[in-house]
Amino acid sequence: MPMVDNSSSFRKIMLIGIVVGVISGIGALLFFWGLKFGTHFVMENIVGYHLPLEGQSLETIAGWTPPASIWLILPVICSGAFLSGLLVYKFAPEAEGHGTDAAIKAFHGEGKIRWRVPIIKAVASILTISTGGSAGREGPTAQISAGFGSIAADALKLSPRERRIALATGIGAGIGTIFKAPLGGAILAAELLYTRDFEAEAIMPSFIASIIGYSIFGFFEGYDPVFGKAVIHWDITQIPLFLMLGVICALMGLLYINVFYGTKSAFGQFFEAHHIPKYFKPVTGAFLIGVLVITLSYISPEMMITALGSLGTGYGFLQLAMYNMLPLSVLLLLPFTKILTTSLTIGSGGSGGVFAPGLAVGGAAGGAFGMVLHGLIPQIVPLASVPAFVIVGMIALFGGIANAPIAVMIMVVEMTSDFSLLVPAMGAVAVSNVLTGEKTIFREQVRTKAQSPAHRGEYQIEILEDITAGSAMKKRDDLICLSPEDSWAKMITIMDQTQHTGFPVVENGKLVGIVTHRNVKPENHELPTIKNVMNTSVYTIYPDSNLETALSIMMEKNLHHLPVVDRGNPDILLGFVTSTDIMRSYTRKMQELSKPD
Repeated sequence: MPMVDNSSSFRKIMLIGIVVGVISGIGALLFFWGLKFGTHFVMENIVGYHLPLEGQSLETIAGWTPPASIWLILPVICSGAFLSGLLVYKFAPEAEGHGTDAAIKAFHGEGKIRWRVPIIKAVASILTISTGGSAGREGPTAQISAGFGSIAADALKLSPRERRIALATGIGAGIGTIFKAPLGGAILAAELLYTRDFEAEAIMPSFIASIIGYSIFGFFEGYDPVFGKAVIHWDITQIPLFLMLGVICALMGLLYINVFYGTKSAFGQFFEAHHIPKYFKPVTGAFLIGVLVITLSYISPEMMITALGSLGTGYGFLQLAMYNMLPLSVLLLLPFTKILTTSLTIGSGGSGGVFAPGLAVGGAAGGAFGMVLHGLIPQIVPLASVPAFVIVGMIALFGGIANAPIAVMIMVVEMTSDFSLLVPAMGAVAVSNVLTGEKTIFREQVRTKAQSPAHRGEYQIEILEDITAGSAMKKRDDLICLSPEDSWAKMITIMDQTQHTGFPVVENGKLVGIVTHRNVKPENHELPTIKNVMNTSVYTIYPDSNLETALSIMMEKNLHHLPVVDRGNPDILLGFVTSTDIMRSYTRKMQELSKPD
């Protein structure tokens, strides 16, 4: 048996970590400087808006003032969106939207990002965010770092596997660097790629890269946490209340996902149907945001605060919430307006991340819940406990919808420098993650390594060829089958109860279609029965087909479920095989082969 060269592997991991770390540190720093300068120039000098900033002390942030003329927001945000859209759609369309998803897609694909993408993404995101677009800086940083990691992989002539490790390392190191959260960023690199799996190979190089990137960034920007430290008090009697907050954050997170992708779909369909150039999409979304902000600002001073909190990253207003400087009326409305402005900004094709807005939504929801509890039971929830609900809300919401509860929890705690909150945060994010299931804000995540083309070569083909679909499938009697006349609500209920993501559709004993989680779209919710949404063009296999054939079909057609039918009568359903069934059968076969004779 050939020996594995561990020393060579170690050197490669060290090299990847060092190179990507330097790239992430410098890239994040340049992007941060561009964003800081752009925001100051536009908001302070043009709009006359002395905005609150994260990390400011209580005394400094109290001096924030709204724009001298709220009407200036409209031409400014539209100009930024138009220039951003023109730049992206003319030179690098893959830089559209939130960059983290694009980086995840590249990992599961060829592991390559064009050299121009990091530069276009950086400039477009600066234009979007500094002019008021509701977006975060982590998505662009992830795509920038991953993109330069891909360029470095070309220069170092890395193998496809090493290239993907470099790309994943770039995602985590870039995000961890710009948020000054190196530990959380390193873990994020491994956790963010899947909804129910972990990329263990990315951990060690990510630790190295995150430390280096954080050191470079901190040398110029300081090592203080992103958020200024607030006076926070919580005790163990509040744990049930934090678990309740997990439920609230799960609901708000699901609303965020549905509104975001519903908006994205609506923009795409409208502009395609009317043959309007795509670079007009972001400016249309920006115009609607400008109108919303101006309208709210004329209703009341509290509504103006809400409107302004819905722009940009929202971190300054999170800092205000941590200092108990936002009224309950603002905290109650802000999660909904922030979801809407983020959906209009990024869903329309603007460039930016969904992480920061997600934290803002969760933080405001947590603050509102904390303030309500303080009003009802002040002896249990004093005013000093409200900031704890803000921070735990940030963690619970985004940790749930990103399917990265561990990484997000650690990152936010690093950003706020209050490690005592790990205890209530663990409970809240666990509840949120269970309730949101595998619904995700990152649509390019796959469930496990078995579904990732990046790991396709790890299965020994000869072993898969030796296992039949008939031996791996769930048999007909063990399946939950639906009828074309079953209601949409019934399908949703079964999906929620069983956590299964696909079901065969059978009528009069014959297979007529298949329905999966991909059919669960906002525009389909009004349809009465499954026959209106099911897929009638179904790929099938036979019980004597091997799992290599099944997996090839799944990878080629991007499927996770295959009905197994009778070879002589393809309408007769015999069973159902999923990618998880393939992985389970493969593992069982490997264990059998490894047993001594």
